[in-house]
Amino acid sequence: MTFRDRREKLRSILSGPRCIRPGSVYDAISIRIAEDLGFEVGMFGGSVASLAVLGDPDITLITLTELAEQMRRMSRASPLPVLVDADHGYGNALNVRRTVQELEAAGAAGLTIEDTLLPQAFGEAKTQLISLQEGVGKMKAALDGRGDASLVVMGRTGAASITSLDDAIARAKAYEATGVDALFVTGIKARRELEAIAAATTLPIVLGGAPEEMSDVNYLAAQRVRIALQGHAPFAAATRAVYDTLKALREGSPLQQLKGLVSAELTARLTRDGAMKGKAAEFLGLGKR
Repeated sequence: MTFRDRREKLRSILSGPRCIRPGSVYDAISIRIAEDLGFEVGMFGGSVASLAVLGDPDITLITLTELAEQMRRMSRASPLPVLVDADHGYGNALNVRRTVQELEAAGAAGLTIEDTLLPQAFGEAKTQLISLQEGVGKMKAALDGRGDASLVVMGRTGAASITSLDDAIARAKAYEATGVDALFVTGIKARRELEAIAAATTLPIVLGGAPEEMSDVNYLAAQRVRIALQGHAPFAAATRAVYDTLKALREGSPLQQLKGLVSAELTARLTRDGAMKGKAAEFLGLGKR
């Protein structure tokens, strides 16, 4: 599947009537697992990218180069369309433009650009936003940096929980006016907030987390939410499993007594062992003697 095919698939989801849950992915194996389990799209979050690549918390230490390279590894491993959290675009509007170019080249199906002030400002403990005008400039730069018109660019704001619902609506409307393909909204605490944003805009909505009362995908679909995130539990589960396994080995547990290890069958499936052996036979003459 070409990069454009992946992007068109993401666009079909955004233009469709349903709300889907993406699979949280962060490396070559996790994206293949998501693909094999039938997820329609993967979500590569900024927080999980920082954890997987650097082992650092989500405080904007990962660089554009590191993020794009990890995306490139996943694009090679699987044709699953991936939506990338590109944070603030790694700088000002010109940096945003380059961020779009790099992630497009790395095979991302779509990306989000947010209006959070990142990195955190000196002396400011609370999350801050850039001005609406600067946010609009970043969205315009993102669209200008796009070489493939099928790449999905989303304008993201968390204003609902940082400033006010009215500010979130104003920002959503302004970003929509720039021509972005969808709106990515975080910090929504109640149905009335989502409904107000949906009523004020026309673009597909991606919801970045919500309270339990908003877990019904049919309700979300009625509010034009086409993708609803569900956190990054896969990375958390993998970390727990690795920790417990190493701890057991360190404490002297025999290898044969370890629980939860991946089977040889599943490993072969995820590494595409059969296909690779076929290529070895074709190109290296193996198995012909």
